[in-house]
Amino acid sequence: MKKIIALLVISLLLISCGKQTLQDHGLQGEALGTTYGIRYFSDKEFQFEKSLDSIYESINSSMSTYRTSSDISKINRGDTSVQVDENFVTVFDASNQIYKESNGFFDPTVGVLVNAYGFGPGKQLKEIDSSSLDSLMNLVGLDKIRIARSNKIEKENPYIYLDFNAIAKGYTIDVIARFLEGKGVENYLIELGGELRAKGQNIESNESWIVGIDDPMQAEGTRELKARVYLKNASMATSGNYRKYRVDSLTGKKFVHTINPLTGKAEKSNLLSASVITDNCMKADAYATAFMALGLERSKEMLERIQNVEVYLIYSDEEGAIKTYVTPGFKNVLLN
Repeated sequence: MKKIIALLVISLLLISCGKQTLQDHGLQGEALGTTYGIRYFSDKEFQFEKSLDSIYESINSSMSTYRTSSDISKINRGDTSVQVDENFVTVFDASNQIYKESNGFFDPTVGVLVNAYGFGPGKQLKEIDSSSLDSLMNLVGLDKIRIARSNKIEKENPYIYLDFNAIAKGYTIDVIARFLEGKGVENYLIELGGELRAKGQNIESNESWIVGIDDPMQAEGTRELKARVYLKNASMATSGNYRKYRVDSLTGKKFVHTINPLTGKAEKSNLLSASVITDNCMKADAYATAFMALGLERSKEMLERIQNVEVYLIYSDEEGAIKTYVTPGFKNVLLN
């Protein structure tokens, strides 16, 4: 019996010593037009900063619409000679999947409409009549684009404009996660532009990683949380129109404007924020955007068609009160 106890004590000491060798590492900076923060625990020293820069450079070169020399910018200008890389193909394929699952409401070609209504960085049209809307709709629809066997993009209309901003941040996080796991890192939290991926736990606190969901009603210049979440071996992304909602003067109901990619029209939506938990951040990022475009009721319908996706939706009811719709799986990870 004493021998068994002695062996058990030795085993516990070895486990304890192993944990003590894990060093707390943190990195912060700017990338992809936003900020990032990475925290991980590792017993090894490796040059993560240089690898991180290489990851960002690779993705920017492939999919940044802000870089004129990127593959996507050349494609958007009508260059048919570009052979896209693995980053582009992976994101395009995932976009196509969610485009179909959402019945076309997640659509990386919708940018021309967003700009036309004055919701984006591009030129706003002074007036959108039926004729101009028909012209714009000829440029909308991910099903009008395909990747040929040569990895070249084929478009039905050369002026179709692709924009992966609603999915690329999540994909980048997944690439960083694969790099860390390839180095043997089993405990990390990655944040990029508000999107998150976590594995293992926070060794310092000896519990799961804790992340927050912003309150869409928070005042300018403040940071208030609507909920806190345990995130373990999962990804979470949030899409919302923070402080961009409007109030109906008659009913007091709060709403945001979203673009319906199927009709090309701007619609009122009572969904103010969508937070999604799923297995990888690329899909979480895209699903969150899809739900914002779908609105509350259509989002519920989509959730019945897909698997392994949990949501925390914040919306305004008929009386203007702020309510939440939370799936059972998401409820299980909320902090009380």
